[in-house]
Amino acid sequence: MTSWGRVACEAQAVARPRWPDELADLVHGKAAAGEAGLLAAGLGRSYGDSGLNPGGGLIAMGRLDRIHAFDPMIGVLRADAGLSLDTLMQVAVPHGWFPAVVPGTRFVTLGGAIANDVHGKNHHRAGTFGRHVRRLGLLRSDGTTYELTPDDSSGLFAATVGGLGLTGVIAWAEVQLTRVRGAYLDAEDLAFHRLDDFFALVAESDRTYAHTVAWIDCTASGSALGRGIFSRANPADDNRFTPAPRSKISLPVDLPPGLLNSLTLRAFNGAYFALKSQRRGARHTHYAPFFFPLDAIGQWNRLYGRRGFYQYQCVVPPSVAREAVAELLLQIVRSGQGSFLAVLKTFGALKSPGLLSFPAEGTTLALDFRNAGACTLALMERLDRIVAEAGGRLYPAKDGRIGAAMFAAGYPRLGEFVRHRDPGLSSAFWRRVAP
Repeated sequence: MTSWGRVACEAQAVARPRWPDELADLVHGKAAAGEAGLLAAGLGRSYGDSGLNPGGGLIAMGRLDRIHAFDPMIGVLRADAGLSLDTLMQVAVPHGWFPAVVPGTRFVTLGGAIANDVHGKNHHRAGTFGRHVRRLGLLRSDGTTYELTPDDSSGLFAATVGGLGLTGVIAWAEVQLTRVRGAYLDAEDLAFHRLDDFFALVAESDRTYAHTVAWIDCTASGSALGRGIFSRANPADDNRFTPAPRSKISLPVDLPPGLLNSLTLRAFNGAYFALKSQRRGARHTHYAPFFFPLDAIGQWNRLYGRRGFYQYQCVVPPSVAREAVAELLLQIVRSGQGSFLAVLKTFGALKSPGLLSFPAEGTTLALDFRNAGACTLALMERLDRIVAEAGGRLYPAKDGRIGAAMFAAGYPRLGEFVRHRDPGLSSAFWRRVAP
């Protein structure tokens, strides 16, 4: 089994249950678990090792994907945890409903969205995915089964949302969808030429736009440091409810490892900024290219070659965001290891429900680094120090290398979480960061 970043690739015993009783037998009996225990996994879109369990058992949930009930009058859907958001939208969008929160890919499972408490481009309005979970079913390795709701007094619901699949196996979930009046958005792209302009656009846009995000040219330096393209959108009211089409393009082979270097990245980013600057302005767009642009290319992770890549995503508090993001970008520019997939956006003040939920009020930067070995790891360690000094943290779903001290510093409720962890469940990530 391989992480989406393709850096981690190790053997583990994999079970692929089709029916709920098969899942219960696996979890309650810890079949084929070994000393490393069990872990449930979705569609493999975690970039690092939080979805892997080398030496142990992995339950691939993708075949447990049935919808139990859907009420198109109130937008409540209940389904197996292995249901993908893509399939959910295929069913719900024609009835005028959409997930309240979607991440950057629609190819994640319902259980994975909860276990990572994913966020989207509308965090300032809707918060995280976990805020819209009405109830869930949880199987524990000691043979117990729970039906949990947000008002659960035991704390197990809060530990499970954003809990990386370590409190038990999420068997099913019931979620509240949001009403939409079409599958399209009225969007606008605006070029900005320095980091201060980004923060000015955020302050202006968050009041009137439901979705905001920016692409950053992380190869630009000097007075152009932090330049990029700011995108903002509101749902359109056009009564066209066409779900997203399937991907028709896929990378058949890994690209040559030397293709992505400082020269090609600088050339691509410069050309992309110039092109988008010329095409800035309003546009009417389907939700797929706005929310899930990379889903248009199957196996896009092959862009980085056989050695794979790391994704680095952090969040820093609003009081120090301007200075911290500038220092992060400076370090990346100086390293020559930039990315053509760099995203900058802000999180609002809405509280995430999970003890280990990543989003917190502030600014989040996410970008990819081709795996060039020691120099790439050294760069990320320098970025870690900036994030730690700013009082920020990293996203476990994207991480594949931080240590226990960095994780504990970023997640002050870790001690509470540990009390709810299922001792029969584990992951490569957890064994690396556990206190």
